[in-house]
Amino acid sequence: MVERVMREYPRHSLTVRSVGDTFDSSFEIRGITTPAYYRLLIPSLIPEYDKVIYSDVDVIFRQDLANVYKEDLEGNILAGVNNLAHIDNDLGVHYEGELHLDPRNVICSGFLVMDTAAMRREKFEDKFVAQAKNRYKFQDQDVLNITCAGRIKMLPPKFSLLTYIAVYAMQSKNCFAPLWTVEEIDEALTSGNIHYNGQKPWKGYCINFDIWWEYYRKSPIFDEKFYFNFFNGKLNELDSLPLLKRIKILVRYFVYGKRNNP
Repeated sequence: MVERVMREYPRHSLTVRSVGDTFDSSFEIRGITTPAYYRLLIPSLIPEYDKVIYSDVDVIFRQDLANVYKEDLEGNILAGVNNLAHIDNDLGVHYEGELHLDPRNVICSGFLVMDTAAMRREKFEDKFVAQAKNRYKFQDQDVLNITCAGRIKMLPPKFSLLTYIAVYAMQSKNCFAPLWTVEEIDEALTSGNIHYNGQKPWKGYCINFDIWWEYYRKSPIFDEKFYFNFFNGKLNELDSLPLLKRIKILVRYFVYGKRNNP
């Protein structure tokens, strides 16, 4: 599969690096396994670059990554998109009540811009590894927010439109003020990078699932059988629903969804 992608896009390169066993005994929760911690090793894993973009794999990119790479970190060592801990009560309690962090300054670890030169110079990787020995609820994300507190730049949502950002936007775009403007939310919804940090579109229905399938159909790894089996199976699921449930689904999509989307 990787070879097919490389043939399709010959100007790209792939390098495999050994991550070692640093996090083999690290805390795991909610099905998130040890590899989640590997991003903490990026400063030493990629020593030839002074600035690195990290992204989870469950992302559709609709923004030129050159734009975010050129972002001035303004003396900070890390940049990411706010994870809305100040809006979500459970997240707020975790970060403010348990970790004593300002929820308005907490980022999601799924998309990062890292000043790896500064991290190496100030030995931040050692601090990450030390913090990772604790049993934090959100694992590597908590490690990054605790260790880099006060030196994190907030990026606009277009660089990583999280699933629950889109869900909140469906309800009210004004709920993000003063964090983001309605214009910033509109840009994220229409052309932002989509991060499926909840339900995965190749496993089930979720917000923006149709965009993932649109890109999948255009990709060099498109599999007609997988595509057919997914939608055929979902049709069978919908056919088995009671009439009232089907009506509710249609109302939710055509009334609430269309009303709140740009």
